[in-house]
Amino acid sequence: MSIGAEQRAVLAEKFETILPHLDERQRRLLLGAEARSIGHGGIRLVAQAAGVRQATVSLGVRELESGEPPLGRTRRPGGGRKRVVDLDPGLRDALLALVEPDVRGDPMSPLRWTTKSTRNLAAELTRQGHRISADTVGDLLREEGFSLQSNTKTLEGKQHPDRDAQFHYLNEQARNHRDDGAPVISVDTKKKELVGLFKNNGREWEPKGEPVQVDTHDFPDRDLGKAVPYGIYDVTANTGWVNVGTDHDTAAFAVESIRRWWNGAGRTAYPTVGRLLITADAGGSNGYRTRTWKTELAQFATESGLAITVCHLPPGTSKWNRIEHRLFSHITMNWRGRPLTSHEVIVQSIAATTTKTGLTVHAELDTGRYPTGIQVSDKDIDALPITRHHFHGDWNYTLHPQLPEEATTTNNAAGQGLANTSHQLTLRSLQDPELTGMTHQQLSELIDTLTPAMELQREHVLRTRRGRERLVAPGTGAKAKLTPAERVLVTVLHLRKIAPMDLLAQLFGVTTPTISRASQEVRPLLEAHDHPISASTARFRTPSDIAAFLNHSKIKKAF
Repeated sequence: MSIGAEQRAVLAEKFETILPHLDERQRRLLLGAEARSIGHGGIRLVAQAAGVRQATVSLGVRELESGEPPLGRTRRPGGGRKRVVDLDPGLRDALLALVEPDVRGDPMSPLRWTTKSTRNLAAELTRQGHRISADTVGDLLREEGFSLQSNTKTLEGKQHPDRDAQFHYLNEQARNHRDDGAPVISVDTKKKELVGLFKNNGREWEPKGEPVQVDTHDFPDRDLGKAVPYGIYDVTANTGWVNVGTDHDTAAFAVESIRRWWNGAGRTAYPTVGRLLITADAGGSNGYRTRTWKTELAQFATESGLAITVCHLPPGTSKWNRIEHRLFSHITMNWRGRPLTSHEVIVQSIAATTTKTGLTVHAELDTGRYPTGIQVSDKDIDALPITRHHFHGDWNYTLHPQLPEEATTTNNAAGQGLANTSHQLTLRSLQDPELTGMTHQQLSELIDTLTPAMELQREHVLRTRRGRERLVAPGTGAKAKLTPAERVLVTVLHLRKIAPMDLLAQLFGVTTPTISRASQEVRPLLEAHDHPISASTARFRTPSDIAAFLNHSKIKKAF
């Protein structure tokens, strides 16, 4: 073997051992160093021994001779394959158009109604002519500041204008009751629970690989059905009472739950009090619009001898109900990750709920039947011994206990209505702030502001109808059925939605079309002067309803 062949074999064995462990640049530098050490003909010899092109060895020699410091990278900046986003300038915009179709792209994007996974995005971009992998899509999204996020419950919707005022009023009522030693309870229905081997959110410690086996589907068991936990939380005593029903969540069930609490715990804890404050949500079985809620409470008031005051939370604020945080949340934590296999398990799990602050809970099963669809007539509502508070009488009211003879007298009086002349409504009474939602001064200023505009509006209508300018002085001819002040007032009452249009026509002594026309003409003027009118929560069907609502002498202060 010649010296050249022998040297090439030695180099080949060395390269075969070392080169696989080096990166591209390190291989070039090693080959270049070997070629320089051999001298003349070294580049060709090393290239043959390593099985690479002579140009690669020459590049390694030049890199060694250039005297450049170590680069810290395999390739020089810009070396290697170009990024797909550099080769396809329209790729980034196409991707953003898919992930933000409502803002930066087409609202009819093909992915508008599908999951925007990187795989789906890559497939759609490829279909549009932009070849890209799912991993590259993920890299681009992160560069643009995107990340995987779940929905966040932060939007509360439109708030009622009296929301904060109602919370202040509720707190004042609660403070007055507690200072007097009377009970204050927060009530609500907890989420209905499936009874049986069903998945319950949360995790519990179990032997590894041995989770509790539950059904794959959440169809209610025909025999076990659902459990309806209705809770009563005593704010002062920090105690809970949960009545677990097996039928419907009705107003009768809600009041029966309160009755059980009173007979089982409240009467003993508060033996000398004569009143009770209930705070409840605005909707549901104990909502302020539910008639059976009031009739059932009136019956309970008579049974217990308690004057029962109810203060409802403003609409859309059920999450702030104290029972949610002080009772229901702890019950949920206590049975997390555990299937509620029977009503007994539910009752025992609730009863075992405690907290470090001393919360104790009593729970019992209620197998009673509570049918739905019970109707309550206007006559029954009128006969109720109810006092509506001056502030939002629809949300705040007191039901008084009645003796049997008082109930009979009230029923007879209800049939006669409130035809007494002392209850006749006047224009001044219809301007009451509780009806208009503004003070007398504010209403007067609004009328003064709109009157010139209404006169110009009326003059324009008459000129259009005549087809020419007037020939006689203003003020002559037929008089308007409603004065400017009455037109503003009736429009405000109409927009407040306190009464139907036929009742407003009866109150103002005109026809329904006159009310409708006045509202149509004044409403644009209110909008032009940026004076929105918010709807009231109070609703009236007869003049007697309004007279009773405004009869302050019969509205007792609710403590």
